[in-house]
Amino acid sequence: MRRIETLVLLSTLSISILASESSRPRGVGPEFAKFYKAADSFTCISNPSIKLELSKVNDDYCDCPDGSDEPGTAACTYLSALSPPQPIVGAPNTTFALPGFYCKNKGHIPNYISHTFVNDGVCDYEVCCDGSDEWAGVGGVKCEDKCKEIGKDWRRLDDIRQKSARAALKKKTELVNEAKALRAGVQLRISNLQVEIKDLEKKVEESKKKYEEVERSERGKVVKSQGKGSKVTVLAGLAKQRVEELRDAVIGLVNKRDELRNKVKELETILSTFKEEYNPNFNDEGVKRAVKSWEDYAAKKDAAGEVDESAEDRDIEEVSKADSETEGINWAEWETEEESDVDALYAFEEYLPGPVRAWVHQKLTDLRVLLIENGILADNANSGSESKAVSNARTAYQSLNDDLGIKQSSVGDLTKDLEKDYGQDDIFRALKDTCISKDSGEYEYELCWLDKTSQKSKKGGGNTGMGNFVRFDKMYFDEEVDAEGKGLGTGERTVLMYENGQHCWNGPNRQTTVVLACAEKDEIWKVVEQEKCMYRMDVGSPAVCENGQKKADPKKDEL
Repeated sequence: MRRIETLVLLSTLSISILASESSRPRGVGPEFAKFYKAADSFTCISNPSIKLELSKVNDDYCDCPDGSDEPGTAACTYLSALSPPQPIVGAPNTTFALPGFYCKNKGHIPNYISHTFVNDGVCDYEVCCDGSDEWAGVGGVKCEDKCKEIGKDWRRLDDIRQKSARAALKKKTELVNEAKALRAGVQLRISNLQVEIKDLEKKVEESKKKYEEVERSERGKVVKSQGKGSKVTVLAGLAKQRVEELRDAVIGLVNKRDELRNKVKELETILSTFKEEYNPNFNDEGVKRAVKSWEDYAAKKDAAGEVDESAEDRDIEEVSKADSETEGINWAEWETEEESDVDALYAFEEYLPGPVRAWVHQKLTDLRVLLIENGILADNANSGSESKAVSNARTAYQSLNDDLGIKQSSVGDLTKDLEKDYGQDDIFRALKDTCISKDSGEYEYELCWLDKTSQKSKKGGGNTGMGNFVRFDKMYFDEEVDAEGKGLGTGERTVLMYENGQHCWNGPNRQTTVVLACAEKDEIWKVVEQEKCMYRMDVGSPAVCENGQKKADPKKDEL
């Protein structure tokens, strides 16, 4: 029963639509039909005070200031905001009330075509595929109705575009999910690092405390001799070694001094010979300046006279002799192997009971550290030989502290990454550091998302940097889209700015404006140099597709 009611309703609507279309004058669209319903007269749409006989509608003469009486002719094509006053008294200058001549285009998409193209003798099938705009047959032109053929081909291409749009949105969803997962991974990494840092800070503090305790304990120990000798014996050995090192250094300096003296004498001989043998008539300013400088040097030397350095040489020779050859220090007196009183003092601990020995040892150690800290005793840490215990404790502390610093730095870098702009829904996080390229004949262009753009010549040579990513932007465009759906179309587009590229000879640093439009895959469509070293790169990407976004219609817009 419902099916019968539905069929009756559809039949009634069809009859109503047909009746409505048959009652509308030629060129009137359905949304303007209400203005043409009167049976006895017509009222100008924008000028309701003006009424006309129905016979004046589409009579190829413009009677209404807004051209609404000529929806199906080209009689009112001269109307514009800059038109001269109309022949109707009191009528203001105006523009068309109608968007154009309405083409029904059965089997395809209805459309409006500018009145300028009505009855111009040209078949405008891309807009008016039914040929109704050439109803007068001007010049014998007859435009066949090709809507069935054109509509079928358009629907085929539209189906491809719609599938591509759905695939692009699916790809975008995958990118958004991937970006979310990457962001969550960064957040998880920060959380894990913070836990590790908290635990590591405790270990660093414990390690530092242990290192300081070991170092303090070692500082309190008495210096032990390598054999049975006393502490004075050890110090005497170290002092003797140091004196020998200084003596060797003095001898080395004396030898270098003698070499320099010989070189100076040799150079003086060369310059003296040059002054005596050069040709004074040879007009060379450089030679004259050199001779003049030598004369000034020789004059100063003569004025100073010869310096007697014999006493200095004797002093140096005396210092350079070994202590055994002079009346120097008798190291043998200090290198005895007798046990010192200090050793004996510390040795008495060995005869004490265990608990007492530990207590006495700790008190002596504390006393020694106190004396060291107050500058009364020498610090073992400065003796040049660090114990293995101190070395190991310090290495363990430094290793843990370095690891802590690395982890803290990583947290800082990851936190900055979370604060960084990756576009809407963080989607470009999923594309970061991936690259696409385009072969453009002489050059190959490359775009690396949120990184850089570059140009490489096919004739060899390295890459030319066209800019480094600095920010996102928005720009409005009104451009065509080809049959494959490649193009910017009309509307606000996402823009990636790449600046501070390689310096252009006799020009600025290169920069690239990357303009994005919806596409099923990442692809560079074209690259143009708008100004010197200022490039524009049109790129398709699913990253900028929107739900409900209509694919741009590649048909020619005549309005």
